[in-house]
Amino acid sequence: MNFVKILIAVLILLIAQLQYRLWLGDGGREEVQEYQERLDILTKAVNGKKERNDALYAEVLDLRKGKEAIEERARYELGMIKENETFFQVVE
Repeated sequence: MNFVKILIAVLILLIAQLQYRLWLGDGGREEVQEYQERLDILTKAVNGKKERNDALYAEVLDLRKGKEAIEERARYELGMIKENETFFQVVE
C-alpha cells in the first residue's frame, strides 16, 4: 500500500513537470507562438520581395526584347519626344 502511494506521488510529480515544460518551459507554447508570428512576418516580407523581383525580372526581359519598352520609359521617366512630334502639356 505504501509503495502504491509513492508510485502515484512520483507519477503526479512527473506529469506536473511535463505540463510545466509544455506550457512555460523552454520551447513551450508561448515561445512557439512567438516564433510562428515572427515566421509569418518574415514570410510576408519574402513574398513581397519575391513579387517585386518578379516584376523587375519581367521588366528586364521586356527591355532586352524590344525598343518599345525603352522608348516608353524614356517618354514617361525622362520626358523625351520623337523628332517631328508635337508636345502638349495639359495643366489642371
